[in-house]
Amino acid sequence: MKERMANRFRQIVSGSPDGRPDWVKLIAHGEGVGLFGPGSAVWQVHGTVATLVGGIRALLLQATHPAALTGVSQHSRYESDPLGRLAGTSRWLTITTFGSTEAIANEAARVNAMHGHVKGEFQSKSGEVRPYRAADPRYLLWVHCAFTDSFLTAHQAFGYPIDRGADAYVQEWSKSAVGLGLTNAPQSVAELKATMDEFLATDLAPSAATTEVVKFILKPPLGTAPLMFYRVLAKTAISTLTPDQQQILGLKPVSPAWRWLCARLLKLLSLALGKESPSQEVARERIARTVKIQDS
Repeated sequence: MKERMANRFRQIVSGSPDGRPDWVKLIAHGEGVGLFGPGSAVWQVHGTVATLVGGIRALLLQATHPAALTGVSQHSRYESDPLGRLAGTSRWLTITTFGSTEAIANEAARVNAMHGHVKGEFQSKSGEVRPYRAADPRYLLWVHCAFTDSFLTAHQAFGYPIDRGADAYVQEWSKSAVGLGLTNAPQSVAELKATMDEFLATDLAPSAATTEVVKFILKPPLGTAPLMFYRVLAKTAISTLTPDQQQILGLKPVSPAWRWLCARLLKLLSLALGKESPSQEVARERIARTVKIQDS
């Protein structure tokens, strides 16, 4: 039963029951530790099952921005292939976290090519109709902040440690955005909060597609059993949003009991999956091979 649970989870988030889809092989390519490495705050934060809650939270938080929401509703395959979209997001996050600099650059090029097709118009908070391009630094900044804040918040919500500190995580993860064209990402928790507060004051607002997209994020077509588990994750993600963020998304506060239940389910899942993910194992093998070559 434990193995079936682990395999089903890996299938959902990566597209492969063993957690090793074809793109995991890309993590083995190249040399060196990549942007971060085993001792980094990024490896520590992205190496726990709290990323499940962080991922859902990031999708919800991105949807508070009308431009980002428009990009999802008009250009994403979230309705026709929700698991494929989830696996695609997992691919970028995982390769950028654990890959070599060469693999990360190639992945950034793939994402940039996709972003090149995402453009259109959206209604801003002030009511104006404005152009939208996914590659615009302003919108890249919001998406990056949503990811950074969500994975950090989820990690801390379950009491997981960050040996180098939260500021180190924010500073390190800012490097992930450079290849996508963002060079002014926040460098500390204080800068991250200030940036998000500024977005709240000037940009964030509900739009015509908010209800539809949020409904889909919270209840994707996963099947009965996986959806029950996902519901616990989603409710917990909602519990970590601020009241302002919940209001924009049309969500009500949830009971703290969901986080209590989620913590226990994630502990069981962590035991089923093992200490490290297949991606981390492949990354360590690449790093060890690099060190052996350098020492020879």
